[in-house]
Amino acid sequence: MDFSGAVLDVDGTVVRGNDPIPGAPAGYGRLREAGIETLFVSNNPTKAPPAYVDRLGAAGYDVDAERVFTAGSVTTRYLREHHADDDLLCIGESGLIDQFAEAGLSTTDDVGAADALVASIDREFDYEDLCTALWTLERDVPFIGTDPDVVIPAPERDVPGSGAVINAIAGVAERDPDAVLGKPSDTAIEMVRERLPYPAEKCLVVGDRLDTDIALGARAGMTTVLVRSGVTDEATLSASDVDPDHVIDHLGQIGRVIG
Repeated sequence: MDFSGAVLDVDGTVVRGNDPIPGAPAGYGRLREAGIETLFVSNNPTKAPPAYVDRLGAAGYDVDAERVFTAGSVTTRYLREHHADDDLLCIGESGLIDQFAEAGLSTTDDVGAADALVASIDREFDYEDLCTALWTLERDVPFIGTDPDVVIPAPERDVPGSGAVINAIAGVAERDPDAVLGKPSDTAIEMVRERLPYPAEKCLVVGDRLDTDIALGARAGMTTVLVRSGVTDEATLSASDVDPDHVIDHLGQIGRVIG
């Protein structure tokens, strides 16, 4: 089949840390040579798209900011649509809060004034933050997570992600989030379709996670390609109910899919 568009995950698919995954730059070049329009979609909420231009460029991927969006982008859009006038208490890193500020969203540190709680990866997350989240949610305000990734690839080994923080808060508050953004949420799918305006059957989704990348592709009706270069190994794949359309070792083998 001829493809027109491809959604590419970032961490674990094209880079690990700041280094390119072996073979992946060549696979990206193969997609571009085939005339396939690419879109990088990351579930990392801490940095805005322009930061990825530099990071991916240094790793050998020629991309501009319009060809990138993140869980921060998806969460910001959702909040502007559903909580534009709310004061948001955010358990997250400064990079996420900066994105909210740039979009005109209001944040607060006042538990009693918060209209909603937003939870995300925070490498300084501690007991005080857990108390703050619990006391905020005791007021029965909306509970929003930026993305579901419990672990994320890092240069040396996998580390906890947003999902770990969200799950800790959900556990102590004894309630699930009202919405979890990033991949594979409806808002993420809407943003993919806007930037890759092709029939679903003409699009690929390539990533290393079954519950986010492959789930997004399946929900959107796109062809799914799992790469083994990130968090999913053969044992995890065999034990999962999720069935990718294709499985390859790394993006450099994408020619097996696109011909």
